[in-house]
Amino acid sequence: MSSWLKKPFRPFILKRHPIPDSLWRDISRQLPLLQNLSSSDMKKLRKWATLFIHEKTFTGVQGYEVTDETRVIIAAQACLLILNLDLEYYDGWIEIVIYPDNFKVNREVSDHNGLIHNEERALSGESWSHGPLILSWDEAYSDSFFPTDGHHVIIHEFSHKLDMLNGRANGMPPLHPSMQREKWTESLSNGYYELNNNLDDPYINRYASTNPAEYFAVISEYFFTAPDILKTHQPDVYEQLTLFYKQDPSVRITNQIIIMNNM
Repeated sequence: MSSWLKKPFRPFILKRHPIPDSLWRDISRQLPLLQNLSSSDMKKLRKWATLFIHEKTFTGVQGYEVTDETRVIIAAQACLLILNLDLEYYDGWIEIVIYPDNFKVNREVSDHNGLIHNEERALSGESWSHGPLILSWDEAYSDSFFPTDGHHVIIHEFSHKLDMLNGRANGMPPLHPSMQREKWTESLSNGYYELNNNLDDPYINRYASTNPAEYFAVISEYFFTAPDILKTHQPDVYEQLTLFYKQDPSVRITNQIIIMNNM
């Protein structure tokens, strides 16, 4: 069902299928990424999370049993990315597959001689265009409740979904009409090449140097988990992300510090 058909049903869903107050309160109070949100932002986030849970299918595999807590933990943080956008940014796919731990995949890779061979890798997350989003619960849980700077598998994989809205993951999600494509391309290209030229002493995760798609996913992780690091080292990139996500996490953190100092 397309977004223009789903939107009229949103008030009904929010009224008849809300996230229970106690469940939302218990989980939202424990998730570090949500602690600097205003009351109005929290209200909006709960709305998006409720609709997200209603629209998506959560499937546990290899013995993992999906609970209501699982759904809320994933939904709340996934919807942080679209807090000031719209749920239609997650259109075009349905399922979230959850493994209990890292999962193994086989891929055909080309070596430096151009020879193709199979390679087995253990992953903590994966996103397929128009297909499922896959998570390791062990990794997702750890990042959710004990996050480290620049690492959050839920943020990473859902930013890939946003990137894929233009057809494929390439570091170019659909920009808003008010944004300049040339400025986005210049800022992120410069940031990507600068990182690749400083891999001996990187200021963000080396994985961002893999390709433009992974660069966008990793800088999105920093944007939400360690905004000051990204803003200090790549201010032009940070500015472009504030325009795309329509939010500024560094300001939220600063405001929270001021409030705490005045208490």
